[in-house]
Amino acid sequence: MHRTVMIAEYLRPYAQWRIARPDPADDCRNARAAIGLIDAAAYVAQLDDCDRVIVRMAVAGCFAKGRFDPGPDGEALVRHWHYDEAVGGPADLLEGLAECAERAASDEHAGRAAAFSLH
Repeated sequence: MHRTVMIAEYLRPYAQWRIARPDPADDCRNARAAIGLIDAAAYVAQLDDCDRVIVRMAVAGCFAKGRFDPGPDGEALVRHWHYDEAVGGPADLLEGLAECAERAASDEHAGRAAAFSLH
């Protein structure tokens, strides 16, 4: 399966989750977040797996388990995407996910290196 498809499939349930959370007092934030995630899923599905941001996520290990996993910080970014305000587009979300994944991979590498130096 293409990595871009895996990312789109990861984003769609979060959009559905936002759609299923109607709240008259949320000032349309759930709808805005859902639209932002649907837009991002459509955008990423049009990219090539060789696109720089997709390669960055692959190098950071986002596809190591045969599915897309941006890590806890990446998941938090997706869960809150466009909820408070609609700043940034789909490319910005992907850049943010790549940054979260790279940070997590760097932290994991540093943790392994520290554990190794203790032995």
